[in-house]
Amino acid sequence: MIDIKLIRENPEMVKENIKKKFQDKKLPLVDEVKELDVRVREVQVRVDGLKADKNRLSGEIGKLMKEGKKEEAEEVKRKVAETADEIANLDKEFDELSKAIKERMMVIPNIIDSSVPIGKDDSENVENERFGEPIVPDFEVPYHADILESLNGLDKEAAGRTSGNGFYYLMGDVARVHSAMLSYARDFMINKGFTYCVPPFMIRSDVVTGVMSFEEMDAMMYKIEGEDLFLIGTSEHSMIGKFKDQLLKKENLPYAMTSYSPCFRKEVGAHGIEERGIYRVHQFEKQEMVVICEPEDSMKWYEKMWNYTVEFFRSLDVPVRTLECCSGDLADLKVKSCDIEAWSPRQKTYFEVGSCSTLGDAQARRLGIRAKGDKGSYYLHTLNNTVLATPRGLIAFIENNINEDGSIRIPKALQPYMGGVEIIRPNGKNNK
Repeated sequence: MIDIKLIRENPEMVKENIKKKFQDKKLPLVDEVKELDVRVREVQVRVDGLKADKNRLSGEIGKLMKEGKKEEAEEVKRKVAETADEIANLDKEFDELSKAIKERMMVIPNIIDSSVPIGKDDSENVENERFGEPIVPDFEVPYHADILESLNGLDKEAAGRTSGNGFYYLMGDVARVHSAMLSYARDFMINKGFTYCVPPFMIRSDVVTGVMSFEEMDAMMYKIEGEDLFLIGTSEHSMIGKFKDQLLKKENLPYAMTSYSPCFRKEVGAHGIEERGIYRVHQFEKQEMVVICEPEDSMKWYEKMWNYTVEFFRSLDVPVRTLECCSGDLADLKVKSCDIEAWSPRQKTYFEVGSCSTLGDAQARRLGIRAKGDKGSYYLHTLNNTVLATPRGLIAFIENNINEDGSIRIPKALQPYMGGVEIIRPNGKNNK
């Protein structure tokens, strides 16, 4: 949510930002907010004046009663009652106007950074940089589901019986690699100075609407029937929610946290994509980075965070690249975002394994996350980034570490989490 001062002082800039995001249908909202804001401030001025009058008149009643001027006192009482009624009506109008303003402000997109390329959708994202040589081996790399099944590590058929499409069982060495990668990701971020957290896996609706747009919420979140609770789509949601309505101490900033959680997503519109595999699923696990910092530090953290993800995947011998997300691909609350994509030797292209974003003060405004400075309180900036999301990260790992005989190399960084195992084989006879 943007600062309403931007609409008061520079509505054309807000409209231009909407155009850059190719959301022209939202343009009328700016003028609507501006008009509603004028009226709500008029109401507030009128209410303040009436309250002053009411207090003055109330003071006169006692004075008149002491002087024995009962009739005059009764007349003043009548005026006080009329004033109170008018205040009540205006308070109701104020609440209605404030609600209408908030409804519109919640869907006006955040102001994007000047460095963001202009484009309609993800097809116009811009490659920034490549890290590691994208190698295509001399042998054909099988489809990831076939690799996992050859290792007796994947059962989607059984998951279909228990849970339906979009779920899976991981077993044996594959399950062990999966857990090892998450443990390594956890320790990797702890060693970068981040505080490890395990958050609640369900959050209330006021937290959901604080961290994402209504469109994202409908497309992603599973609601718990009969409860004001939603399953999280990423631990960022509950980690940011941790600071809801808090006035944080400047000396404690920044908060740099890395959180583990299972994640649950509807993946609306994704059915039919990579159905046989586990590229798009309803349940996965994730190690996340979340930072709450001073506004002037958010871009520094943004650069640090995506570089950490690059470093993590390169330590697992996975080539990656970064893509700058264009204006039309940015979610409404984001100021700037980049995708981290891993090389797929099977597809001979890259695919997304993580995303790093700075949201400016949008989430902080929605959730009331502030710090107190010399000039009063102010909203902080929030950022998030994926360290590792499985099974996508697992897919990238096995495709880039497979040998011609179907065995999987275990890089040195991961070996301590695999009990020293250096390679896993389809026959289960692993070597140290």
